[in-house]
Amino acid sequence: MSGGCAISINAQLSAVGNLRAPGISKVGRTKALLGCGVAATLLYVGTDLLAASLYDGYSYTDQTISELSAVGAPTRSLWIPLGVVYSVLTVACGFGIWASAGRKRALRFVAVFVSGIGILGLVAWPFAPMHQREVLAAGGGTLSDTVHLMLGAADTFLFVLSIACGATAFGKRFRLYSIATIFFVLAFGALTGMDAPRVADNERTPWVGITERIAVFGSMLWIAVLAIALLRARDAPPGTSGGQP
Repeated sequence: MSGGCAISINAQLSAVGNLRAPGISKVGRTKALLGCGVAATLLYVGTDLLAASLYDGYSYTDQTISELSAVGAPTRSLWIPLGVVYSVLTVACGFGIWASAGRKRALRFVAVFVSGIGILGLVAWPFAPMHQREVLAAGGGTLSDTVHLMLGAADTFLFVLSIACGATAFGKRFRLYSIATIFFVLAFGALTGMDAPRVADNERTPWVGITERIAVFGSMLWIAVLAIALLRARDAPPGTSGGQP
């Protein structure tokens, strides 16, 4: 009889363990997906730095990021595959944000917008490159250049929507950080946009590389910071200020 009870107890414990395993696995997957947001930002910045260093004659301060992947640019073959990886990581981060949203509807909107940024990078950006300045100035621009500008505006819109929706996800400091990010993204994005005609005319554009990177990297950094905050919230004890949102 005692042997039968022992077998029964062991069977029950095994069943409980099997029930808990999927939950633990789900938490691990969510953390991995959120980590993709940090990895995506690091990959993009690293790709930008690497491509700029390999492009002979490229000016990091005076040329745009898009010129690294322009038609005929020597670094296009490097940028495109790494850009696809960045987009996949961004979509994955969107899923991680959704899984971490809990009862916060605003975070679910953030998840949709962030995933949208990644999806655009997969289905649109690789097929709408800009042409090099010399080609544009000679009248060689095509519909691809117009779509490229439209995609840039769409990306900015999605980033700003993401930040605006997620600003209240945590406390006052995160909200102030989000507001500051929106300000810098819009301000430096506008400065970059003012230089667009000069890029098309192959004129000098001092500091356009810096203004654009402040806007772009600032947006991406916000997503990475949000992902880190959500990771910390998951690890915090329930009921504390850092607990699950």
